[in-house]
Amino acid sequence: MRGWAWLLGGVILTLAAFGATGLVVIETGAFDTRASTPHNIVTAWATHTTMIHSVRQGAEDVRPPAAFTPAQTVAGMHLYEQRCLVCHGGPGVARATWVQGMNPPPPFLLDASRQWTRGQLFWVVKNGVKMTGMPAWGITMSDDDIWDLVAFLEAMPQMKPADFQKAAAVRSPSGPGPR
Repeated sequence: MRGWAWLLGGVILTLAAFGATGLVVIETGAFDTRASTPHNIVTAWATHTTMIHSVRQGAEDVRPPAAFTPAQTVAGMHLYEQRCLVCHGGPGVARATWVQGMNPPPPFLLDASRQWTRGQLFWVVKNGVKMTGMPAWGITMSDDDIWDLVAFLEAMPQMKPADFQKAAAVRSPSGPGPR
């Protein structure tokens, strides 16, 4: 029984030391918050890995449609062009220059559908990602619009730059937005 008391005391002291260290970092401004300075390797790993696990867990209950229609893909492309292109780029389209000042930089999404499931992409678009500049589009977009974006993200790896430019010039009759 005495061994457990020592172990518990050690755990409590260790947690208190971590808490005190964290408080010192917070109160002294020791953590570099400048967007112009990349995260150190430990912070970058911790935040990215946490985001991956959070998305996977959060998207477990998301039920994607069995298939997307061509109309959904076109509507999603127009939404992507309006809301996503400047940060994430597109087929043959670079990100806006000012995006270089974001830390972490927004990922290129040309192969996002190969790295994430439909449900995970929906979850990220709907909920955003803290500390990345990725907004929670679910506040201003309907679930149908978000699924349209996912349809486009799924189609984007096969899209040639010329096809993207040509399709971007054509507007759907009703335009993107709430249905």
